Amino acid sequence: MRIPCAYANWKMHKTLKEALEFVYEFVPALFRTVKEGSVGVTIFPPAPYIWAIRQELTDQSPIFIGAQDIHTEKEGAFTGGISGNILRSVGATHIIVGHSERRHVAGDTNEIVGKKLKRVLSDRLIPVLCVGEQLREREEGKAMEVVEEQLSTAWTGHEVTGGGLIAYEPVWAIGTGKNAEPKDAQEMCSFIRTWVSKHFTPETASAIRILYGGSIMSDNIEHYVKLPDVDGALVGGASLDPKQFLEIARTIARTGGGGTS
Repeated sequence: MRIPCAYANWKMHKTLKEALEFVYEFVPALFRTVKEGSVGVTIFPPAPYIWAIRQELTDQSPIFIGAQDIHTEKEGAFTGGISGNILRSVGATHIIVGHSERRHVAGDTNEIVGKKLKRVLSDRLIPVLCVGEQLREREEGKAMEVVEEQLSTAWTGHEVTGGGLIAYEPVWAIGTGKNAEPKDAQEMCSFIRTWVSKHFTPETASAIRILYGGSIMSDNIEHYVKLPDVDGALVGGASLDPKQFLEIARTIARTGGGGTS
């Protein structure tokens, strides 16, 4: 069974004080209301906060901390870059790779995303590979073609394992208040799982977790995590509110995600 996931991408929000206040409110409430092992929770704060938040969690805490990006190189003269070794040393276990804002704002090409994925795997961290099409590409009927190219370029030469995650985030639904229809989300997530099965093994495809992201809120998450091939959510704006993110995590834990089907 694939354990369903609630992943919080805070992007460039919160002061350190606000981040710690979130942890102090969210973590005890989660432990009180959600059965242990029923949902995997990872928080992706701004990188300077990773160490501080990790220190507030016990070693037995089921909550993990991740980073929103990584440099392609192991080390060197790369001002402003953060390596996998640095991130792991401060407590990060998961790394988001290829988020649409890195692709379309920061200029990360499919090839750069592939190099970052290689770095994550080489540094023994858990990747969360983001894929997704823009609105024009969907309207032109090219959504699957775009996602397949993103998958192929990123995973070429690398082994996919059940420990990695793939997040389908249609670009036009991120931070816009718009959502992919559940049937469209299921169609794409099923396509991704089939792609993994064809290029690796059916066992890997069955084990890997696929998340949906794109204006996820507490009042719409249930529509998505009930889908057979959606194992949870990568949540943006709604994850900044501890109460709303708690409700999202509760719903995912209660419904179980596609992994229980």
